[in-house]
Amino acid sequence: MTDSRAARETADVLPADQRPDVSEEGEASTPAEPAAAAGTTSSPPVSWNALRPLLLRLHFYAGVLIGPFLLVAAVTGLLYTATPQIEAVVYRHELHVTPDGDPDALSAQVAAARKAVPEGTLVSVTPAPGRTDSTRVVFEKPGLPDNYTQTAFVNPYTSEVLGQERTFAGWWMPVRAWVDGLHRHLNLGEPGRIYSEIAASWLWVEILGGLALWLTTPRARNRIRRIVVPQGGPKGRKRTMSWHAVVGVWASAGLLGLSVTGMTWSVHAGAGIGEIQSALAGPSPAVSTSLPAADKKASAGQEAVNDVGIDAVVAAAHAAGLRGVMNVSPPTEDQATYVVKENTRSWPERHDTVAVDPATGTITDRANWADYPLLAKMTSWGIDAHMGLLFGLANQIVLALLALALIGMLLWGYRMWWLRRPTRTEGFALGRAPARGAWRRLPGWFLAPAVLIAAVIGYYIPLFGLPLLCFIAVDTLLGPLRRRRTDRTEAAA
Repeated sequence: MTDSRAARETADVLPADQRPDVSEEGEASTPAEPAAAAGTTSSPPVSWNALRPLLLRLHFYAGVLIGPFLLVAAVTGLLYTATPQIEAVVYRHELHVTPDGDPDALSAQVAAARKAVPEGTLVSVTPAPGRTDSTRVVFEKPGLPDNYTQTAFVNPYTSEVLGQERTFAGWWMPVRAWVDGLHRHLNLGEPGRIYSEIAASWLWVEILGGLALWLTTPRARNRIRRIVVPQGGPKGRKRTMSWHAVVGVWASAGLLGLSVTGMTWSVHAGAGIGEIQSALAGPSPAVSTSLPAADKKASAGQEAVNDVGIDAVVAAAHAAGLRGVMNVSPPTEDQATYVVKENTRSWPERHDTVAVDPATGTITDRANWADYPLLAKMTSWGIDAHMGLLFGLANQIVLALLALALIGMLLWGYRMWWLRRPTRTEGFALGRAPARGAWRRLPGWFLAPAVLIAAVIGYYIPLFGLPLLCFIAVDTLLGPLRRRRTDRTEAAA
């Protein structure tokens, strides 16, 4: 291809607001870096004018091809933000009670639940955390899907079983579990989790790339205002781009947080992040559920060990300072002690755990939330914020606004693509991608470490790395095909 034809192709492919000599707002842009003097052997600096086209092409392709995954995640996430209120209405009979004097003994409530679920194996008990809340008694039961349990809801004042529900992880009611499954894996099981991991693995790339492109766009006047306030004026690509970018600026911190926390509990990236976290922070404290040697010796030869009962166990946990939402697990074949965990996931979080000797009701071991590594705490805070639990209703509202912002940005992005379509051709046509070949203008000393960094990120975040390889492969194959088609067209002309 001749230099003149390459120039024409670049001019045709790039709209006026992205050509090297014109800014996004039609103002003069920063001139290109001057060529190195003859005989100069030092490596030339990498100018933003050389790097920007490459970033623009990546931002475009990721937006077009990853956009559908992000859109589904945003829509289902928006629906999820309303699930606490939906749950409170749909299951109000099971979840809420009218206070009536003092609560019954917790053992009486558990006994009533056992009668209601005779075929179940007791897993845990969550005493009513508030005066208007019911007690949850959770059972494992044959025939339930993985991670699902049967939960009986008991009126703490009368020990009446209010109802039973199949709950996810012993806590989420069916409506929330279904919406959460839709958001995480489209209710398709493990294979469906690929979609949400792709979305989380690319959201941070799109946000950071978009910020870099928008913040470095040359502007002659009102620079700060044009960065953070959408432009008015006639409808068109310039106004659409302004809304797309400005909303991205305002939502960037929250969306980056959602991307990171989404990857934290994903299948592939989550494993890699877990390895890094363990290497940097070490393991989180955990209680030992084995009995002390003296208790084991005292119980040797006995057919059964006396059990002080769940009420005494909860009293011991209260005396040890545990408060709020608590989860009590009874002894099992693999667990010799009771384990009482705080599960207060609103701010300030409480996650202290104690092990209680079933024979004496004494605390045998303890793990304090204060002793958790900072990275482990930050992960927990981030996940609970992602789920709308950390700050209650305010957290839900922020998540809903972020979901709406992401939906808007995606729709504006697709509209910009549509507005770039050729208007003089016959038939259906879409907007062209930014010009290819920008990487050829970057020096090897810059490309080599950049490729290495991308490879490392791709190793730890596979569903970032694999789509990136696909983009490069497809782009590499399409280039020669387009050039041959252009050559044939020009030859025929």
